[in-house]
Amino acid sequence: MKNPQVVDAATRRWRAALFLFMLATGVSMASWVARTPAVRDALEVSTGAMGLVLFGLSIGSMAGVLASGGLVRRHGGRLVIALGAVLLVAGLLVIAGGAALEVSGGVFGGLALFGAGMGLAEVAFNIEGAAVERTVGRPVLPVLHGCFSLGTVVGALLGMGLTAVRFPVGWHLGAVALAVAAAGVWTVRSVPAGTGRESAVTGDAAGAASTEGAVGTADAAGPGAGGGGRTGGVRGQLAVWRDRRLVLIGLIVLAMAFAEGSANDWLPLLMVDGHGTGATAGSLTFMLFAVAMTTGRFTGGPLLVRYGPAAVVRASAVVAAVGVALVIFSDSALLAGAAVVLWGLGASLGFPVTISAAGEGVRDASARVAAVSTAGYAAFLVGPPSLGFLADHVGLRNAMVVVLVLLGGAALITGALRRRPGAPVSEVTASQPDLV
Repeated sequence: MKNPQVVDAATRRWRAALFLFMLATGVSMASWVARTPAVRDALEVSTGAMGLVLFGLSIGSMAGVLASGGLVRRHGGRLVIALGAVLLVAGLLVIAGGAALEVSGGVFGGLALFGAGMGLAEVAFNIEGAAVERTVGRPVLPVLHGCFSLGTVVGALLGMGLTAVRFPVGWHLGAVALAVAAAGVWTVRSVPAGTGRESAVTGDAAGAASTEGAVGTADAAGPGAGGGGRTGGVRGQLAVWRDRRLVLIGLIVLAMAFAEGSANDWLPLLMVDGHGTGATAGSLTFMLFAVAMTTGRFTGGPLLVRYGPAAVVRASAVVAAVGVALVIFSDSALLAGAAVVLWGLGASLGFPVTISAAGEGVRDASARVAAVSTAGYAAFLVGPPSLGFLADHVGLRNAMVVVLVLLGGAALITGALRRRPGAPVSEVTASQPDLV
């Protein structure tokens, strides 16, 4: 990355717009999560049926993630952000209507639209953030994703307060939709046209000029974003998995992303159904998790510099496992609620550090990062809803043993994250892309 320089007004506006919209998307996601117990009660469905409803979010998100790279290459990031914003707003409104009318199919369809918008926007924002980094000569992606985490804290607080006063879910999500729409309009007007079209074509050549940009763009672009067509196809994406080290890194990201996604999908219901707390306490617990995730992502850099990614992720997996174990096995709702702080801190760095390791100074770095990113997104989005079906048979607390086992397995193979000889420390710390 080039030396920092004076940033002009247009670039500052571009950067601020990205931060604002990522904050708004975080608020919208947390608002939905915080109100899941109320939506489940309104729909009068079982935990397993609620898991099926949540698959709408998974299906939409994966479709958005997989489609966005190609759309950005053809039309640029601004158009894709605009499309993502429209789908986000439409999804929130449909969810609000489905909950108000007590129609499970409506909530499922709204979640699919919402997820597609999130997937499209997440990818495009990574590409835009990498472009801003190259323009200003300073890291932008860590703060960009930190804004999303901060938004989840704000959304969780908002959801907790509105749950406490029994504010209608439909009106709550409708108001959030209006806020997202306003942020989206300002963002689209502030982002320059065409970002991502040229970088998508140049692929690895652009990445050679900036390690951070290569990681950020590859993370964003998904499976079809390899460099120069040589690794962009399905065959090229599958070929990178012949590397044993990459397979181990993929297994680590699967476990860590699954741990994060499970909390996002189930934590409020886990406290309500598994520990007998009220809906407000369930929302408070999710807020604590979101605060822990935000703290971990903003403060993890010095730990990575001092101890290295392998040691940090190993410790993170152990810390997260301790938190999950306390949530599962403790009979104290207070202790279980406090333990989600460990869960959040432990899960916070897993995804960004594994993505950095995948693209660490090797040939076909873009294809490797894209492959690991896709595996992480799949685990984050598709895996956790399946816990609902298992919970119908063993209960939601016991179903979380799956998360505990995966974290334990990840802790055993973190040696794969040791830096390759000659890889600079800054590759790990300067750019830390994550799931949200």
